[in-house]
Amino acid sequence: MSNAAILPFACLAVALLAPPAFSNPALECGDGSQEEVGSCVADDEEGVEAALTNALQAAMVTAAKIDADNGSSEAVPALKDGQTAWEAYRVAHCSFVGAAHAVREEAGIATRACWTTLGRARVEELVRLSK
Repeated sequence: MSNAAILPFACLAVALLAPPAFSNPALECGDGSQEEVGSCVADDEEGVEAALTNALQAAMVTAAKIDADNGSSEAVPALKDGQTAWEAYRVAHCSFVGAAHAVREEAGIATRACWTTLGRARVEELVRLSK
């Protein structure tokens, strides 16, 4: 799939998944029961993961074009390494967020909300790099 075909989907995903009025995915889900909020946060996380996949694919297409244009092979491996490092950071950081949450019963929701928040930011960054 070409960069031109992937980029509109990634941009749309950012627009839909990162509403500026909200900064906490758990708060976006309202004040329902713990199960309802947990399910909502899980759904948001799934949407962010799909957007992340699309944005990464678009960034990889751009990185490959940069390498081809420059006659090098640096951009694609650098993007892959950066993504691997970012994924490790997200796992570690969000594990801490869950472990440090004041209400033990809501630690899973806090962890998933963290994954969503960091995922949204990464999608925005990858889309920016794809332009």
